[in-house]
Amino acid sequence: MEFQEQDLTDAEKDLVEFVTTHCDRWREWRDTNYLTKWDEYERLYYGIWADEDKTRDSERSKLVTPAIRQAVDNKVAELTEGIAGSGKYFDIDEDVQDQNQAQDTELVKRQLHEDMKKDKFAKEISKALKVGEIYGTSITEILVKTVVESTPAMRPMPDSTMMAVGVQDTERVSVQLRTIHPRNFLIDPNAENVDEAMGCAIEEYTSLHKVVKGIETGIYRKVQIEPFYDDTDLEPSQQDSVFQDDKVRIMRYYGLAPRKFIKDLESEDGEVVDLFDEESDAGQVSDLVEAVVVIANGSKLLKIEESPYMMKDRPLLVYRPELVPGLFYGVGTVQKGYNMQKAVDAQMRAHMDSLGLSTAPMMGIDATRLPRGMKFEVRPGKSVLTNGNPAEVLFPFKFGNVDPANYETAKGFEAMLLQATGTIDSAELTRAAASNQGSGGMGMSLAMSSIIKKNKQALTNFQEDYLLPMVKKVAFRYMQFDPDRYPSQDFKFVPIASLGMVAKEYEQQQFIGLLQTLGPQSPVVPLILRGIVESSSLSNKEELSAALQQLAQPDPQQQQMAQMQQEAQMQLLQAQVAQLQGQAMESQADAQEAQARAQKLLVEAQLLPEQARIELVKGLSANMVDPSEQEFERRAKVAELLLKERDIDVREKIVNKQMQ
Repeated sequence: MEFQEQDLTDAEKDLVEFVTTHCDRWREWRDTNYLTKWDEYERLYYGIWADEDKTRDSERSKLVTPAIRQAVDNKVAELTEGIAGSGKYFDIDEDVQDQNQAQDTELVKRQLHEDMKKDKFAKEISKALKVGEIYGTSITEILVKTVVESTPAMRPMPDSTMMAVGVQDTERVSVQLRTIHPRNFLIDPNAENVDEAMGCAIEEYTSLHKVVKGIETGIYRKVQIEPFYDDTDLEPSQQDSVFQDDKVRIMRYYGLAPRKFIKDLESEDGEVVDLFDEESDAGQVSDLVEAVVVIANGSKLLKIEESPYMMKDRPLLVYRPELVPGLFYGVGTVQKGYNMQKAVDAQMRAHMDSLGLSTAPMMGIDATRLPRGMKFEVRPGKSVLTNGNPAEVLFPFKFGNVDPANYETAKGFEAMLLQATGTIDSAELTRAAASNQGSGGMGMSLAMSSIIKKNKQALTNFQEDYLLPMVKKVAFRYMQFDPDRYPSQDFKFVPIASLGMVAKEYEQQQFIGLLQTLGPQSPVVPLILRGIVESSSLSNKEELSAALQQLAQPDPQQQQMAQMQQEAQMQLLQAQVAQLQGQAMESQADAQEAQARAQKLLVEAQLLPEQARIELVKGLSANMVDPSEQEFERRAKVAELLLKERDIDVREKIVNKQMQ
């Protein structure tokens, strides 16, 4: 049976012209502004020399230093570790009031992480990071496929007790990421991102058998397809020769297209209403709908349909390390360190050229005194024939010595490159750590904190620009094409990203320093140990973290014993308080009794002078032999002196009693 190709309608022909015309203009603008730069960035990263990369006409050395490659690899390694190091890319905010949604949230989170691991998302994310750091922009396409997974299985044989060993095939929906080179991507130059653009296109060469299989399975329209190759600029690498046979040029267009060009798309009344003249520029872009168009070899329409995705979003992700306001394409690490990389290369090439002049043997020769037809060469063991004294015919000389400052200058340029790119040199870091041992590491801490802040800023940019849209779009694809496993709900996805390797090492050093200031019995120690384990790259860190968490929880028996001990201590304290209160009351009674005795003694002491006077008066009047007045006065004076003496003694006793 002869193959019948589906003829294009007039609307389909107009659609092909609409897409190809716009893409041709976008390609011309992109190539004029970026293609030459991208080629040079690629050569600098891979260390490939080209004649157009010369910094001076007399340059002979083809050396390309790896300074910019080190900066790119360090940045990619740090971001990859921060994003995919833990194996978890996102979390979902749970609604605590809805228990059913909380269960669905945990199920979706676990299944989505498992599917991402199966489809090797970590590898594609690392690839997207590297492309973005080299060229300033990387694009990732989201593909939905049905894959067949084969697993070993055993089944009982009919009418037999034996088991049959074989393979069991299971189909599953797979959402995969595919990194696209910037030179294979086209976008409306008026847009700053994918969603704002009128359209985006991916053009690349693919194998003929893939297109034929798509036609056979009904994915593509039935068309006569032939191998076609006409442009090497679409190849991802411009430095290697490529195989050009059995390839087909494919363009996948995701964007807006006129409704009237798409089959079975009409207004509600069955007619397409044109608000603008069809020949005007506004008429060409009026009444647009989101569509997917696939064109082969520039003219063969393979597929046309309205956007099949339920959210009507475009299956494209973009990562730009640094954004340029008003432009779609961003700035990467290679562009940041471009000038310093050229300076390092120029200095090192000049050093190598001067080294060649100073080390290679050069001779001044009297050509008239050499044998006729002799080709002069200098090599070990060679005999040189001369007409006359060789010392007069040959004269060795060289152009000075190599300036050692060339290499040091190149090292200075390399340090500037690291400053421009915000990365670190492992060798310089080691030397800096050794030189800061006596200063308590203050200089190293300041340098590391600056690097960590820059990496954290780049990580935040990647989360907002790439990671979070990726998780949302992948989840939407699974909800649409695999609803049995993924319920359609409005989940609030939040990105999860840890610190990079350098930041983790720095943080662990801070934790270890903090542990040295705490005692082993401190309740904070288990928490710090758990933080160190969780930020490490140990394979069994989850088990260690669970064990530390269990150790941090109190033992019920120990907790009960501690409670009993606390109650016993409280009872002991209460008894001691009661005893002290009794002793205080007893002391108070003794004090009152002592005070009463003191008052009694005080009163008695006050009455003593009166009693003494009475006794003196009695003594004066008794036993008086001479009753004359003179004898009486003499006794009265003696008595008065005695009274004064006793009064003084009494007052001293009163004072002593009062002091007591």
